[in-house]
Amino acid sequence: MTERTPRFLVVRRDNIGDLVCTTPLIHALRSRYPGAQIDALVNTYNAAVLDRNPDVNAVHVYSKAKHRDAGQSVLGVYWERLKLLARLRRQRYDYAILAGSTFQSHALRTARLARPAHVIGFVHERNYSGPIDMAVWKDPKEIVHEVEVVQRLLRPLGIEDAPGPLRVFPDPAAVAAARTRLASLPVDNLVGLHISARSLDRRWPAEKFIALTHILCERYRCGVLLFWSPGPEDHPQHPGDDRKAQVILDGCAGLPIHGFHTDRLDELITGIELCRAVVCSDGGAMHLAAALRKDVVCFFGREYPERWHPWHSRYVLLRKESREVGDIGVEETCAAYESLLDRGDGTDLR
Repeated sequence: MTERTPRFLVVRRDNIGDLVCTTPLIHALRSRYPGAQIDALVNTYNAAVLDRNPDVNAVHVYSKAKHRDAGQSVLGVYWERLKLLARLRRQRYDYAILAGSTFQSHALRTARLARPAHVIGFVHERNYSGPIDMAVWKDPKEIVHEVEVVQRLLRPLGIEDAPGPLRVFPDPAAVAAARTRLASLPVDNLVGLHISARSLDRRWPAEKFIALTHILCERYRCGVLLFWSPGPEDHPQHPGDDRKAQVILDGCAGLPIHGFHTDRLDELITGIELCRAVVCSDGGAMHLAAALRKDVVCFFGREYPERWHPWHSRYVLLRKESREVGDIGVEETCAAYESLLDRGDGTDLR
């Protein structure tokens, strides 16, 4: 370490769940160096994951061209990125941590432009020689949970601690306001259903969500909050599930269900915080639910459960030999939910 207070830049430029799985690393870094400057470089898509996180001094946010705001040009996106890089250079970071479980070529290019004194990251060559001067070797065939792998990046700093839980901090005022809006529902017994997934193998059909909602409301006296990625399914940049959500809401008319529209990630965090349990496919919402200490019934398709299961959360994981989430049944999903109701010891269900 340098003599002055160290300055760290944690780079995590990808998806929501990836950044959620990096929060134990950030907390371990803060625990070891309580007086350090710990900043994060993220994108507009995942930045809300770090809102109110006490382990982070500053969050530097850039926009990917595909995530740019309406009316914002691609040239404008790159101009803002150049200004961001200039700000990062002025910080004179001692360490840039490429917080991903594989070699991060794009993150490496970004980190080098910030000109840190040292770069920490994974490499897949034992005799690596390159700009990652504090390299951590990882076998690309190894399958270990994302949280555990990312934590290894702290070893060059002498930190060998086992990773703790995920950390996400909802806005208390937003949660209280949402609870008031939903007063007609059984707010102490809400189950969240997140119906969206990027890949086809992770999508559960609308008719099964409808059947599950009827059972949850009638058999377990639950209220249901419905979450989905907003927008039309043919949107070229952000395909959404507005139509699927409406089909489900129409099929559950008269039940205590509320379509919890979320244009922003912080709204999704608020909604999940209101729930006691969440049913969803493997993805960002699942990791948010785990970070918020919710019981989780999760559907897995072709992704490796060993790498992506809910971390430090009570969960039941459902997966079929076909690796198609659509083949998972409604009754077995209900049985998984009921098994969580029967477990009160806080242990993981695998």
